[in-house]
Amino acid sequence: MGASLSTVWLRSWCGLIVVGMENTHKLVIIVGSVRDGRFGPVVASWVAEQVRAHGGFDVDIVDLAEIDIPLSLPAASPKYAGDDYPRPAGMAALTSALAGADAFIVVTPEYNHSYPASLKAAIDWHFTQWTAKPVAFVSYGGAAGGRHAVLHLENVLTELHAVTIRDGLAFSNYFHAWQDGRPLDPDAPGYAKTLLDQLAWWAGALRSAREAAPYPA
Repeated sequence: MGASLSTVWLRSWCGLIVVGMENTHKLVIIVGSVRDGRFGPVVASWVAEQVRAHGGFDVDIVDLAEIDIPLSLPAASPKYAGDDYPRPAGMAALTSALAGADAFIVVTPEYNHSYPASLKAAIDWHFTQWTAKPVAFVSYGGAAGGRHAVLHLENVLTELHAVTIRDGLAFSNYFHAWQDGRPLDPDAPGYAKTLLDQLAWWAGALRSAREAAPYPA
């Protein structure tokens, strides 16, 4: 029997044909805050639930609070050192997850109109692991919903040749806007689907491009 239109779609990039779920993308959700009492794991858990319902990704959650991320960096740049970059053993799981991912969702709060130092350190210890891959953002905070943090992250990740996704999720005044681990806004799952649809498109297009030719970073 031929596959249905719901399981076969054509992507013009490199003439690739994708059938069914054989081409699900590897997605890593990064919990950016390591602060005591943080809300990030609650948000990440809900986001992972939306990802599983979407069906276009295999998803892992990476919690930076569980990883050794020193602030002191080696003299060499990870852009040029490649696999020889001297990372601490406690960072091996993070490096492996970033390297194997086709796409990322960064879950971040807003600290003093920017994002946590833990997240900046995790970014700076790597370079090629981010390159030519899409990154979406889910933020939370006060009135701005963490958007200042996302604006700064977009600038940083562009420098690493990542592709940032325009449509994200921003939860304003999250301490009033969530209950029992879920946002009260009934439209939130729909916004999440839009984010994931765009992320899946970019994940497929960029993976095809990386497989066709090395990215000239």
